[in-house]
This record gives sequence, structure tokens and C-alpha cells, in this order.
Amino acid sequence: MNDNSPRQTSQNYINGKWQDSVSGQTYPIANPAHAFQIVGEFQASLPQDAENAIAAADAASNDWANVPAPQRGAILYKALDIMARRAGEMAETITLEEGKPIADAIGEVKRAMNIIEYSAGEGRRLHGYTTPSELPDTVAYTIKRPIGVVALITPWNFPLAIPAWKLAPCLVSGNTVVYKPASGTPLSAVKLVEIFEEAGLPPGVLNLVTGPGGSVGNTLVEDPRVKGISFTGSTEIGTAVTARGSELLKKVQCEMGGKNAAIILNDADLEKAVPGVVQGAFGSTGQRCTATSRVIVENGIYDEFMENLIDQTKALSIGDGMNESNDVAPLSSKNQLDTVLRYIGVGTEEGARLTFGGHQLQEDKFADGYYIEPTIFTDVDPEMRIAKEEIFGPVLSVFKVSNLKEAVNISNNVDFGLSSSVYTRDLVQAYEYINSAETGMVHVNAPTLGGEVHLPFGGLGSSGTGQREQGTEGFDFFTETISVYIDHSAGVKERSRFI
Repeated sequence: MNDNSPRQTSQNYINGKWQDSVSGQTYPIANPAHAFQIVGEFQASLPQDAENAIAAADAASNDWANVPAPQRGAILYKALDIMARRAGEMAETITLEEGKPIADAIGEVKRAMNIIEYSAGEGRRLHGYTTPSELPDTVAYTIKRPIGVVALITPWNFPLAIPAWKLAPCLVSGNTVVYKPASGTPLSAVKLVEIFEEAGLPPGVLNLVTGPGGSVGNTLVEDPRVKGISFTGSTEIGTAVTARGSELLKKVQCEMGGKNAAIILNDADLEKAVPGVVQGAFGSTGQRCTATSRVIVENGIYDEFMENLIDQTKALSIGDGMNESNDVAPLSSKNQLDTVLRYIGVGTEEGARLTFGGHQLQEDKFADGYYIEPTIFTDVDPEMRIAKEEIFGPVLSVFKVSNLKEAVNISNNVDFGLSSSVYTRDLVQAYEYINSAETGMVHVNAPTLGGEVHLPFGGLGSSGTGQREQGTEGFDFFTETISVYIDHSAGVKERSRFI
């Protein structure tokens, strides 16, 4: 089956102008629910395009840094109003190119709006602090300054929210941007840039380059005019970006993978715990860095939990994300489908029990999409690959334990440390978990998912490096702290001999 509808071609955005890449080549993006439907054509950019974008950002850097932060925030408020007007369109775009259920896409748009609103307000709170000086007639204080040109490299699974939570604080802090979205989800990026263009960003402040991550991304990392790199994606690439960026003395922030565990203790409220695990494991088809990929159940409640888990998983509706009645949508691409199927094969080969699902859906209504059943493994050993490696799909591994200590040991027995949760009515056990879980975010009686925009987001170990995103900490990465000393005395002072 072929799609004969006209294909819209989107351009790069450099120095305030929409333009073709120097290669003149484009590439198509297909709808994951119906792979024959082409969402659009996008620029297959080369290193020269990235260099042109960097030059534009560099030229605009001083002028934008000198715009008062409250005025920069005012532009974000305008962008917020425009996004609210286009919210339905933005949600549909996310579902069309990434595949997630439309309800999740609507939630993603709201999340993007929340971070823009929060960041706009911070334009009036980019303050340092004053402190008494050890010297007489001296004023001592700190100020925040932008770092300059920043490269934002974003993933495909949240093609609007993650760029927004990087872009909004970056702009309010006074930096100029070269934005490289995931090659698989460029349309959301194009529309996001349109919104900021309409809001009145000066030329060169925000630049968009689409295309392959290799050549374009490497140029952004290597160019000396780029002073900071904020990356979200795989641990493998993030580790390489961190190593090379640090070698070049750039500021680097990387949010990478997760292997998040939910612990269910004997006293848990199963009416909360089971839906929380189902949502965490299979919502957005498991394609979240905070998704629940492991559930660790205390033995006294194990059988009842498993019965409810399988019943609620069976009840999930699978299909095109544009249909509001569907709970689980396709995986984002053929590559993701192949990866998830390969891990399911690894799990069975390692001896885990495939208790539910585990198959690609290929009957008529699924034939032209990347669909897979929600999958549950039991009898999983903590050292199995499916217990330790990020799958990034709707695959849940279940463990049975005797107590909280054993559960936390399994939870911590991975290289990742992004998010985790515990379900219990016992406050003592809840705090024992909080104080021993080796994750950057902990949840009690709630899923492992997400967070709020005014709190920091990020993890430990292989889940992230550099300063956290979101919250007030999210502005620390995009600014440099400058210490100021003003001597207002009439004479000469004796200065410290130590520094």
C-alpha cells in the first residue's frame, strides 16, 4: 500500500530564515501506526549546515545576552500563549510522528507549556546573592551570566517536552541555541521553532538543524564556538559526548537511560500499586526513560499482585494512538520494534518465564505498523540482561523477594539510577527505601514516571552526568556564577596573602 498524498517539505531555521540544507537532500518520516503514511520530508543536513547555525548563534550571542532577563521571559510568555492556541495541533503532530497515544501527547504538550511558564517567570529571579566581605568598605555579591552558544541535542520519545525543558531555561538565561532534534521526530521541532519565531525571538538566537546525529551532532560537540552541550539520549552516545565535551572544556549535561524499579511490599494498596505499575510499564508503549521496567514484589502479596497485573494488562487496548480509546500505541520505528523483539528473545533464552505477551502484532489492523504486545517476564534472575539493560519498550520483569532490604538490593543492582518507587502503608519502610534507593528520583505510592517542572530531573550512575534539568537547578547549567568584589574605600587595604 502506498501513500500518494503530497509531502510537505520542512526546512532548517538559521539566522531567522527557513532554508534548505546545503546538501539539497531530504529524508521522509513515516507514521509508526501506518508506516506507508509519510508525515513529511526533512532536511538531511551536513556539517556545513551545523557550522552555519553555530555562526548565526555566535553572532547573535552578545546582543541577546544584553537583553534584560525579564524581557527575555516576556518572549517566553508570548510563546506560551501561541502554544496554547496550537495545543491540539502540537499533540496530533507528536502522535503522528512518534506514535504515542493522543492522551499522552496532550499531556506532553501541557508539560512543555508548564516548563515554558515556569522558565518565563524565572526571568525575574535569575538572582545571585550578597554576602558580607571580610574586608571593610567592600561589597561582595554574585551574578549569573549566560555561557554563550549552547547545543541542544534531543531524543525522539518526547519530541516536544524535552526540547522545551532545555530550550526555555537556556533562552531565559541569555544563551543562543543550535537545536538538533532526533532525526526520527523533526516535525515537532519545526513547529516548536515556529512558535518561538512568532513570539519574537531575534534572528540567530534560536537555530534548527535536522538530519543525522553523527555528522551534525559531532560538529556541535567539536566546534569551539559552542560553549555548552545539553544532551538527552542513549547512555552510549551520552558517555561519548560527556568525554569529548569535557576534554574540550565545554559544559556538558547528559540525561541518559533508566532501568526503573517499583517495589510492592506486603502492606501495599493494590488498588494503587497495580494500575501504577501498568501505567509505568506500558504507558507510552514503555518508551520513557522513567518507565517501570522492573517490579519487585514481596512474597506475601505476590500471587494476588500477579493475578491483578495480568488482568489489567489484558484489558489494555492496543492500536493507533490517534484513537482515544487505545491505551498502548505502536513503537516509534522499525528499529525500536526489532530491538524490543530481540530483548524478548534474549529473556527467553536466559531462562526467564514469558508469562504474558511477547509477540509482534501482525493481523490486519496492525499489519502496517510497529505493534507489539505488552510483555511480562517472571522468574527473572537479577543478573539476566533483561534485568539490567534498558529495553525501551513495553517489557516488564517481575521479581519475588522476602523483604524490603532484598528488594532495594535488586533495585540498586543496575548501572542506571534514574527513578524508582515503593508502594507501602508503613512510614518506617517508606523512609528506609527513600534513604537507600540509589536513584535521582524516588516515589512513594506512585509510579516511577516523570516529575514536576519546579523540581530537578535527573539520575545517578549511567542515567546522567552534569547538572540536573528543570527546577532552579535547571538554570545552573545554562549560567556561569560570577563573584563580584567592589572596594569603595578611600585608601589602600591589606589583602589576603592566601589566594
